Amino acid sequence: MDYKDYYKALGVEKTASKDQIKKAYRKLARQYHPDVNPNDAEAERKFKEINEANEVLSDDEKRQKYDQLGADWQRYQQAGGGRGSQPGGGFDWSQYAQQGGFGAGSDDPFGGADFSDFFSSIFGGMGGGGGSTRPRAGQDYQAELELTLEEAYHGGPRTLTVNGKNLRITIQPGVEDGQVIRLRDQGGPGRNGGPGGSLYITLRIRPDARFSRAGHDLTMDVPVSIYTALLGGEQTVETLSGPVKITIKPETPNGTRLRLRGKGFPVYRQAGQFGDLYLRLSLTLPTHLTDQEKALFQQLANLRK
Repeated sequence: MDYKDYYKALGVEKTASKDQIKKAYRKLARQYHPDVNPNDAEAERKFKEINEANEVLSDDEKRQKYDQLGADWQRYQQAGGGRGSQPGGGFDWSQYAQQGGFGAGSDDPFGGADFSDFFSSIFGGMGGGGGSTRPRAGQDYQAELELTLEEAYHGGPRTLTVNGKNLRITIQPGVEDGQVIRLRDQGGPGRNGGPGGSLYITLRIRPDARFSRAGHDLTMDVPVSIYTALLGGEQTVETLSGPVKITIKPETPNGTRLRLRGKGFPVYRQAGQFGDLYLRLSLTLPTHLTDQEKALFQQLANLRK
């Protein structure tokens, strides 16, 4: 039977603390969760592997036994073991293997095939009567929620369905694309009195045809007639917070940028704080000119010579 490196599976050092192990596990569990990787056999294999590693390394008793096994295994390899066709074939597992561990067809409270023969052989008899009885948190769930830029700006209640259950949540103004919201106890049920898992909701904000966003700042293109650009005047601009009247100075060049302070995106969980809105003025030329208009423009052109 091959040795499994649980520390390597979670990407942590052997000296990692419980919090570091928990953090690494949750990150990998979200990455390889079957709901995020449907019909992906490799992701499913990785998901089972990290669950098995977490089951051992998050339990003091199992971890202590596993570390001792690892030390003996390392000494065995350094002594020249494991050079045959079957790695570790000559290693003495008997001092670690549990009698009455889970085998094919047995009642495995951990989910049967979700745990390897290595785990079942070494830890199958722990906890009294086969299988751990310590409280275990439920499985974490993943979901996505799509928002328009305007919905992300204003926030408010939203309803989504996860595993057939309708959940009503409140979106805070100023959320970002890719931001993850965690709902405790909305994942799978816990075992042996353990807490329920969490639901991680990834927010997806659809691109907006009017605005581009950079952090808390917004930019939008504002068409301006050539007459207003030349002579100056006032113009109303529709922002996400409502209409705003701006003043355009005479002889304003094409591409001029105006800054409207506090008219950008709200700062997440900072009430009353907003980014800025940048207006990029884009001159529009008149089309379908009449003969009289052409003559006037020609007259103007002659005056500028």
